Amino acid sequence: MSDEVLYEQRGNTAWITLNRPDKRNALSRGLIQRLAQACRIAAADASVRCLVLTGAGNAFCAGMDLEELRQSLSAQAELIWEDAHRLAELYDFLYRLSKPTIAAVNGPAVAGGAGLVSVCDLAVAVATARFGYPEVRRGLVAAMVLPHLLRHVGERAARWLLLTGELIDARQAWQIGLINAVVEDQQQLYHTVEQWLYCLLQGGPQALARTKELLARATPHVLSIDELARGSAEPRLGEECRQGLAAFFEKRLPPWVTLPSA
Repeated sequence: MSDEVLYEQRGNTAWITLNRPDKRNALSRGLIQRLAQACRIAAADASVRCLVLTGAGNAFCAGMDLEELRQSLSAQAELIWEDAHRLAELYDFLYRLSKPTIAAVNGPAVAGGAGLVSVCDLAVAVATARFGYPEVRRGLVAAMVLPHLLRHVGERAARWLLLTGELIDARQAWQIGLINAVVEDQQQLYHTVEQWLYCLLQGGPQALARTKELLARATPHVLSIDELARGSAEPRLGEECRQGLAAFFEKRLPPWVTLPSA
């Protein structure tokens, strides 16, 4: 396992840690590949009954690695499509994993990072965590996380988050149903996770797996993985995305933003 993703089994639980703290655990191509590998290891190991996903440092996950994305814009369209499809498959794999999953949100979870939170069964966050989907402000589309977000918060809140790109704090995320609990610090975060693990491990493995299967079937995706990946990849090929990323790195407003006159 690469140092970008740490895998540790504690009793019957696999703890998976995104480990790019200098990049706020941004989702690079390599990290996505290694996270998928770690999830497959946990899925295949019969001794693992639960999975906890968290981040190293002060952030859970800042979303896509925008520097890597900017560099990839000059690549062939096939590479951009493959990148999007790989992340869409990871979200779907985590969502459909037969074992209970917990997101231990130790800091900001933004864009693709908020997507990772939404595909876990349970989520607890420190009070300082922030959540949001600022993709539209970069000329991007948060297509892959859309169905997962809708299931948790409903259409009104989803439209607010996806269309405005605004960030919300942990308590607001709890109020709209994006997470299950808010705690004050990391010590309480991991204490809460351990309490939840104790409860989850009381359930029969097959009963838990069947329950998760029925939950997934009761809330089916209207869009396929291919459609969600395409919805994310296509904007990356356009000029608006190029302009949005350029503005982000140059710390200026993108050209479509007009400030109100005095």
